[in-house]
Amino acid sequence: MAIENKNIEKQLAEADAVASSDPKRAEVIYRDVLKEPASEQADALRLQEAALVKLGELYRDQKNAKGLAEVITLSRSYMSTTAKAKTAKLIRTLLDFFNPIPGSAQVQIDVLRENIDWAKREKRIFQKQNLETRLVGIYLDTNQFKPALSLIESLLTELKRLDDKMVLTEVHLLESRVYRGVSNLAKSKAALTSARTAANAIYCPPHLQAALDLQSGILHAEDKDYNTAYSYFFETFESLSAQDDNGALDALKYMLLCKIMMNASEDANALLQHKSAVKWAQLRDVESMRAIARAHQARDLAAFEQTLRDYRELSADPTVRSHLAALYDTLLEQNLLRIVEPYSVVEIEHVARRVGQGRQSVEAKLSQMILDRLLHGVLDQGRGCLLLFEEPRNDATYDAAIRTLEEVSKVVDSLYAKSEKIA
Repeated sequence: MAIENKNIEKQLAEADAVASSDPKRAEVIYRDVLKEPASEQADALRLQEAALVKLGELYRDQKNAKGLAEVITLSRSYMSTTAKAKTAKLIRTLLDFFNPIPGSAQVQIDVLRENIDWAKREKRIFQKQNLETRLVGIYLDTNQFKPALSLIESLLTELKRLDDKMVLTEVHLLESRVYRGVSNLAKSKAALTSARTAANAIYCPPHLQAALDLQSGILHAEDKDYNTAYSYFFETFESLSAQDDNGALDALKYMLLCKIMMNASEDANALLQHKSAVKWAQLRDVESMRAIARAHQARDLAAFEQTLRDYRELSADPTVRSHLAALYDTLLEQNLLRIVEPYSVVEIEHVARRVGQGRQSVEAKLSQMILDRLLHGVLDQGRGCLLLFEEPRNDATYDAAIRTLEEVSKVVDSLYAKSEKIA
């Protein structure tokens, strides 16, 4: 058996040597190693595991999602002969190889479903729950909220019975993110509270604590409480940057967003001088937020729109997208108020040209501003004009007259009561 192991080691060394120059040859060698009958010897299992991981890395580098799916299926024969904790780690490693492969979400979903069914048959409850948790995450990433909620419901029932606080925390956090995805903020906050409650009962790893803080910041930002949101994002950034985790970039981006939403765009550059932020300051995601800050500070609607066109990835993040939409709306209102301020009557076409928008959208926005009482006027659609009025002022005489009548009413009531006593 020792001789066989040495031969396998030679094969793996040969495959490693040709992996970059001749990946087809390396693939054949790795598959030959995996064709060997499953062994219960520790050395043989170690070599088979190495072959699985190396073959998975090869397919990852080739962006071959289907090949990687086959590797996970091949790993089952190995998993049936080794410890359950070790197999869970192996399958997690192989599944992580999907992350750099674009457009692999559906393949991952199919692989996970298949392996969940296998884990059920093999009665590997812990592994099944981990795979289901990962499947919920992919459903969330692909905006498949309904199947995600259905799976979360069944998972929570099992986890509460088993009292697995760690996985329970992760699933409640995913639940919060899913409910936020469907704009049910009340249930999202309730799920986050449940996640924090479960996390308080155990040692919470730094990456999970950072994820909880990030979600807390996002929900506070949805409530327009940008000061509190900023503090949560700062905690997340400090934690993840200390771990050199790329998730720190999202936290930094949201910190910049909070500064912009608090009308403190000038603080963006100061924030990027922070020693922890210097590493990320030149990245495209940060540069896009810096460009938004410059446009907002200058109240330049055209520059704001150009930034959104230049950095289309801003629209890919739902958190950034929703707040920038509100910011754009505010900026448009400010520009419209500045343009119409000198006039008592102004053509809508002229306003549209000045603001660089279509007439129909400007007319709709002016109508909304009149209803919200941001503008005092009416739209004369027949003439295509906006008629502006002086801002109405409260007449102090009216309020004084009302107060006088109230006092007179009290006097009359008092006199009536006294007359009844005399009678």
